[in-house]
Order: sequence, then C-alpha cells, then structure tokens
Amino acid sequence: MYKADENRYDGRMPVRRAGNKGLQLPAVSLGMWHSFGDEANFADSQEIILNAFDNGIFSYDLAYNYGPESGAAERMFGQVYQANLKPYRDELVITTKAGFHMWPGPYGEMSSRKTLINAIDGSLKRMGLDYVDIFYSHRFDPETDPEETAEALDSIVRSGKALYIGISNYTDAQTKAVLKVFKELHTPFVLNQLSYNMLNRDIERDGVLDTLKANNVGMVAYGPLAEGLLTDRYLGGIPEDFQIHWSSTDVMDQGQAKLVEKLNALNEVAQGRNQSLAQMALAWLLKDPVVVSVVTGASKVKHLQDNLQAVQNTSFTTDELERIESILNA
Repeated sequence: MYKADENRYDGRMPVRRAGNKGLQLPAVSLGMWHSFGDEANFADSQEIILNAFDNGIFSYDLAYNYGPESGAAERMFGQVYQANLKPYRDELVITTKAGFHMWPGPYGEMSSRKTLINAIDGSLKRMGLDYVDIFYSHRFDPETDPEETAEALDSIVRSGKALYIGISNYTDAQTKAVLKVFKELHTPFVLNQLSYNMLNRDIERDGVLDTLKANNVGMVAYGPLAEGLLTDRYLGGIPEDFQIHWSSTDVMDQGQAKLVEKLNALNEVAQGRNQSLAQMALAWLLKDPVVVSVVTGASKVKHLQDNLQAVQNTSFTTDELERIESILNA
C-alpha cells in the first residue's frame, strides 16, 4: 500500500501563485502527453506519478486526447489515483482539457458547449473523480462565438465539475475575447497554458504575457524543453527525421547545424551555473513570476529527478541573461 513521503512539502519544490488568485501550483507539474498512454509500461508510469508526488509535485496535467488513443492517459492516471492517491485528493491539482480530436464526428473537437460538457463528463468518469481542479479549453474555436465557450466553461464550474477554468493555446486577442466574458460572469479563470521555451518565444511578441500580468492571471508553460532539444541529447547533432511540436516549428528556421551551434553555446552557460542544459532551460522560464508552473513529462524516474534540480537555482545574473540573449538572437 502506497504511503506518501512525509517530507514532500519540505521546500524542495517551490509553490507559486497564479496572480492574486487562490490557485497555487508546484513550480514543476507532471505532464502526461507522452509516456502515459496505452503503449506505456504501467508500472513505470505509476512509479513516475508517485515519485513526483513524493517530491512535492502535486499537479498532474492531462487532456482528453492524451494517449495514444483518446482517453488513455486519463484512464491510466485514474487507475493510479484510485489505487494510491485517493487519500490525498485534497492536496492534488488534477487538470484536463478538451478541444483537440477526442471522438468521431463534428462534436469531437473544438469548444462548443456540447463538446466541452460531454468532454468533462467523460474525463471525470475515466479518472473516477467528482471534479477536476482546472478544466481547460485546449484551443480557441474560430467557428464558435467566444461567449458560448466562456459561458460553457463557467457553467462547468457552477455545476461542481471543475474548481477553476483555464485556456490553452489562446493568442493575446483570443485571450482578451474570453476574458471579457469571464469577468462579466465572475468565472474563476486562472491560467493560460502556452507553448514556451528558450527557442520558442512567440508569446513574448504576441503580447499575451502582458495581458495575463495585467489581469492577475497566470501562465503555465508546456514544451519547456522543446521536445528534448534543450537537453544534452542533441549537442552532437539533430536527426533529419526529428519531429518538433506544431507550436515550435520556427525553431528550425535557421537550419539544424545553426541550432546545434546555439544549443552547445547555451550548454556552456548552463555548465557555468552548475546546471544541465535542461535544468537551465526550466529555470530560465521560472525566472518570470507570471510563469506559475512548467509542465514536464518523464519516461523514467531519473528524468523527473533531473528536472527537479532546476528549481534549486532560478536566479540569473545580468551577464548570464545577456549571454543567453546573444546566443538565441544570433
């Protein structure tokens, strides 16, 4: 029978607040996009989930479409939760999303009222939960009035099926559109989850970070290691068939050779900080207080433990930041 580490809140993992909201998250959250579906080894996945909690990671990031096979990651997490984590429900922040392809037909994606309400019901059933802590609209629906999406999300909170509302992959203009309705309805809107890393900084140019800060809303960064590019795995070269996430395709614009050159230069900065490249990449995101948490996956406990070291040093000198900027802008 699993018993959580009694020292899980001993300060190893900082806890950060979403603006002036009551929502607080660990600086690192465990994401289940990869390595937690039907093709994963259940014992390994369970070990990672429980090890994360033992180390102060009480936030688990899921989505209806995470698998492979929609619903697979939620179903697997639900099995681990029911067997091990249910006694700790009051401590956990369990999140899920709806919007990318989930089931056949016109209602199996995007953000209509019918889609969102059907999705949350399916997610709760698979995980064996009465509610999730945060329910996200996974992407903006260009064919549906933002007011319908916002009102549907608000009704999900009022039904008791979610405590807070988030959005994901929403640009600045899209964020402002739903934010207006959330304010009118007094919806507990707390987060925008966005693709953000040292190599992919589109959201800085978009202005969405400024909007979130101005409205006391937090940001969760997914893809913080750019599918592994910001690790020591590719310092010797990037395979021709490397698959980058759709949100980060621009990082290859200067060619693979130039990118490898940048990665090695960044690695030198990291070594000077006594960090790995991955640890520095996570720390670089966390230097900004609007970033409430970074979502990292893990296929082995060792990967998780390595990432945890990033939170021990999230301060950068002016020289380090200038050096990083010069490398990234070269």
